[in-house]
Amino acid sequence: MPAAITPPAVPMAKDLTVPRTSMMQTQNKEMLNTKRKIICFSDFDGTIFMQDTGHILFDAHGCGSKRREVLDEQIKTGERSFREVSEEMWGSLNVPFEDGFEVMEQTLEIDPDFQEFHKFCIANKIPFNVISAGLKPILRKVLDTFLGEEEASHIDIVANDAEIKEDGSQWKPVWRHDTELGHDKALSITEARAAAHLECEDGTIPLIVFIGDGVSDLPAARQADVLFARRGLRLEEYCVENKIPYIAFDTFADIQREVSKIMVEDEKKTAGKGMPARYNPRANLWRRVSSQNAVPMYVAATPSKEEKMFLWPNAFSDYQPKQKITEGVAA
Repeated sequence: MPAAITPPAVPMAKDLTVPRTSMMQTQNKEMLNTKRKIICFSDFDGTIFMQDTGHILFDAHGCGSKRREVLDEQIKTGERSFREVSEEMWGSLNVPFEDGFEVMEQTLEIDPDFQEFHKFCIANKIPFNVISAGLKPILRKVLDTFLGEEEASHIDIVANDAEIKEDGSQWKPVWRHDTELGHDKALSITEARAAAHLECEDGTIPLIVFIGDGVSDLPAARQADVLFARRGLRLEEYCVENKIPYIAFDTFADIQREVSKIMVEDEKKTAGKGMPARYNPRANLWRRVSSQNAVPMYVAATPSKEEKMFLWPNAFSDYQPKQKITEGVAA
């Protein structure tokens, strides 16, 4: 099951919206200007990295791929909750953290253009946040290793925490939210948007960009003004099926190009020239009904098929680079 099954939690209200000083001091990068603050949120497994960190660990040091498939099926049929199954999977691990990380380091592939896109965000003072149902210690270690600790320090991770014994005999998720999924991504983005709104002296609402690959990303995607879906995977298919505005991407180079355009378009929008077609009109509706209580209720009211997809992301998020589909609501 994708990283969406493990998570770092800490209800520490870390400011996700204000770039660090080092970000502001970055030099020798082309700067683009926009009146409204832009904030990027991105899924981790299948989006920044092609494989799933949880899958790698479970298959190598835990329940194994066959048992994992059985557990996935139990989530699909509703026999057991996503959170309950996730706890069994993480509980099956018996390996010290560093030993477990070795197999991830050997297996994971990062999007070839992610690092350049992240540097673009730093140069343009665009906060970049990872939002994941995975375990925060794992995601932090992966980013530190593949990007280097200095560059990775600019990325805030919104995910579940974990209690991992030194000898590796216990891996226990510490859930961010008291829900069946453990992490309500929509609520996390709502909180970040509200905090950023308070930071804006002119009272403008920040523009939220979300990047994902699976249907499990939809609760967060609904909060976004602009949604990027990895081409050929389930999130894009769902957007086509349900006529949800999105922009397809193959690598983060596509995202960088489009965000540059969006920054220019947003200047026109804030100047009263209308909202570009790429913007998600549903974000405003979602925003109006969003609150700590309203978000879970709104999600609960969605069609049962969609709700099952939220609870069963594994079947829709596996990396399939050769798969292509025709865009229905295009960029």
